[in-house]
Order: sequence, then structure tokens, then C-alpha cells
Amino acid sequence: MSEVQLRIFQHLLTSAAALLYSASLAAFVKPFIACKACQNHRKRAVLLVFLLHLAGWLFCSNAAVPPGLFFPVLLALLLMASGRLHMEKSFIFLLVLLYYNARISSGLIVESADFALQRLLFAYPVTLEDIYLHTAVQNTLFTLAHAALLAVMLFALCRQLQKNKMTLYWQEICHLSLIPAAGILFGRMISVLLFEINNGIPLRLYERHPLLLGIVPVLALLFYTGTFLTAAFWQRLETLRREREDDFVKLQQAQALRSRIHEAEQFCTHIRQMKHDMRGHLNNIRGLARNGQYSELEQYIARMDEAVQDVDLTIQTGNAVTDVIINDKRQQCLARSIDFQADFHYPASGGYDAFDLGIILQNLLQNALEACEMISAGADGRDTRHGEADGHALANPKSSCRGKAYITLSSRQKGRFFLIEVKNPFSGELRFRTDGLPATTKTADAPFHGLGLSSVRREVEKYMGDLELKTEHDQFCATILLQERSNQ
Repeated sequence: MSEVQLRIFQHLLTSAAALLYSASLAAFVKPFIACKACQNHRKRAVLLVFLLHLAGWLFCSNAAVPPGLFFPVLLALLLMASGRLHMEKSFIFLLVLLYYNARISSGLIVESADFALQRLLFAYPVTLEDIYLHTAVQNTLFTLAHAALLAVMLFALCRQLQKNKMTLYWQEICHLSLIPAAGILFGRMISVLLFEINNGIPLRLYERHPLLLGIVPVLALLFYTGTFLTAAFWQRLETLRREREDDFVKLQQAQALRSRIHEAEQFCTHIRQMKHDMRGHLNNIRGLARNGQYSELEQYIARMDEAVQDVDLTIQTGNAVTDVIINDKRQQCLARSIDFQADFHYPASGGYDAFDLGIILQNLLQNALEACEMISAGADGRDTRHGEADGHALANPKSSCRGKAYITLSSRQKGRFFLIEVKNPFSGELRFRTDGLPATTKTADAPFHGLGLSSVRREVEKYMGDLELKTEHDQFCATILLQERSNQ
């Protein structure tokens, strides 16, 4: 092989390596791209990652940028394209950091193995043509081995990260980034020291310091293993956090159920009391009628009517649990001057559990009530921030004070499907978390906020249903579609 052929081959091999590394990054990122629209959008997002990596490599190669700057260039490109990738910027930062750490660690391991194998297995070539051919073969084997080991490392990291979906904030990202960032800096330092010219003779690091031939790959493997175990540790913490959230949700549900039971007991007590007093009332009415005291009789009947209305459930849904919940929210809305309209009818079929529907209604109406309270506070001139109430987007007070706070609840049943809709005013931007639910801006007890819609989605999944959250025409709408379960 001639020198010109070697140069052409090296150029082609470098281009092929760039394609391999771009494909490995795209394959690593692909499972974490959460695109709800369609499969074609997901494919386009993966292709965009591939092209951005390739563009970063071309820029660094043609502009003679030092290799150490490739990582920040690639990271900047991916962060700018985060909207099209349907991923949080913090998670993109973590994925690129993990990818680059695995790439450098695998490179150091393969570099050490390549040096050792060259010394043990291959004889040093004599002629210049043999040297060129030997170099071409060596570089090809190095590239293939590096790509294979990198694929294995990325596959292991991807499997670990997919075991439990983590909700990552910048604080968690900083903790997770410590070990991979240290591994990247270590790798860049070793890369600078790998080759040195001494009296016109190129010397490799392992020729000058043979002891490092064993230390460097071990340290590279330790940095990668530390990164892997750190991700596993944080996933375990995420599991514990979710279990704590579940316990908190169950406690809240139990307290809500206890409150509903107490209200129902009070209602039944009033009914029994009225039944007990009804005989005395009838005797009083007969006495007034017998004596011709008709004006006093009308007043007496009017007071009885007021007493009856105090214990009457204005909205009748066809189920005692939903009756109590909806009427309780109606009373709260009346006390806060919030217009409350309900057209809810409990499904006639037996495929739904009243307790499950109660949890859905309780959380949806509570979120809407908190949103309307924020609107009322803004209209009154109090200091109110734009935010979300437990996952519900709230209106901007400056724009919402022109309208009245309201909540509308409706339901429809068609065949085996049951639809629930809750609407309330909205103005602003709806921001979603990585789990697909709206973000909350509550700061007090932040880990326990945003659980209302999580509870709703959990109940919806029992019925193989769907939760849709959308905004249109200054209105927030939460739509629940449930599918009837069999009696079994």
C-alpha cells in the first residue's frame, strides 16, 4: 500500500467512524424520545440526532477545532434542537454526557488492548509498504473494536435508564453528572499524553510508562461502572420516591373518603332528625289551620322549606358517592362566588366503581377550584403569580380579571364508553413534565404537588381509558374517557 492510498483509506475510515458514532448516539437517544404525535415524527427526531452529531463532527474537523471541544459543540446543537426532540434539556444534557463518557472510556480500553496485542501478536513490518498496510489494518481493527465496545456500553446504560422512568431536575442532573464528567476529563488528559515526540521519534504513553498500560483501562472501566451504578442508585431513589407519592396519594384518598363519609353521616343524621320532628311539625300545622292562623301557617311552612333545602342535595347524579362530592364542590364554589354548572349522570351500567369515579371527580374539581381561586385573587388585585394548581394551568390574573371564574362538569355515556369533562378559565402557556402531565409551580411540599392528575391517570388506566389535557379559547379542558369493565 502506498502513502497516497493510505491517506485515502484513512479519510474513508474516519468518515465511516463518524457515521458509526452518529448512529450509536441516535440509537442511544431513540428510546427516550417521547413523541405522542406519530411514529414518523419519532423517526425524524432520531434522524435529527444523527445529522446533528455528523454536523458537529464536520464542523470540528474542517475548522481545525481541538477534539476536546467536540462535546460542547454537540451538546449545544442538541440543546438548541430540544423542542423538536420532545425531550427536556436537562435530560438531553445527561444523555450526551453519558454517551461521551462511554465513548471515551471504551476508547481508552481499546487503545490499551490494541497496544498490548500489537506487542504480543504482530511482528514489526520492515518495508514502507508493509508499514502503510499494517497501519491501515491496525486503524480498522481499532475502529471496529471501539464501535463494538461502545455499542455494548451504551446498550447497558440504555437498559438501565429504561428500567424506571426518572423525573430529573437540574439538581439531580448535577449529581448524576459528577462521575461521567470526571471520566471525560480523565480521558481527555490521557489523550493529550498518549503520543509524544522525543528527538524526532514518536513515543506512545505506554512505551514511556508501561505501568499505565494496566492502570488506564482499569480507571476507564471504573469511571464507566461508577456512572452505571450511579444511574441505578438514582433509579432506586426514584422508585422510593414514587412509593412515597403513592402512599401520600392513598392517604389523601383515605382522608377524602373519610370526609365524604362524615358528610354523608351528617346528611343522614339531619334526615333522621327531620323525620323525628315531622310528626310535631304536622301537629303544629294542623293547629294553625284549625285556628285559622293562615299567615303564621305560611311562615311556618316557609321555615320548614328552608330547613329541608339545607340538607337537600341539589345535584342528583344517581350515586350517593358522586352526589356528595359534586354537591360539596358546588357549595365551595358558591362560597367563593364561582359559577358552577354540572350535568353529570352516574353511568347506569355496573362496569364502574363509584370510589374510582369519586377519586377522578375529586381531583379534577379540586384542581379547577384552585385555578378559579387564583383567578379571583388576581381580579381582586392581590399578588398572584402565574402558575399551575396541582397540574392545572392557571390563568394570568392580568388577562383573566375581565371574565368570571367558572367550573363546568359534564358527562356522556355511549355504549361501553363513559366521557367526563371538566372546564375552567385559562390564559397563558401550558408546560408539561417529562411524564406528560402539566408541571406545577407550587414550592411548598413540592414533591407532593402535581399528584392529583397522577391519581386521575392511575384510575383511568384501570379502565383502559385516556386522559387528555388541552387549552383552547382561554379555557382549560380535562377530558376523561373510560371503558366499561366486565362485572367480573
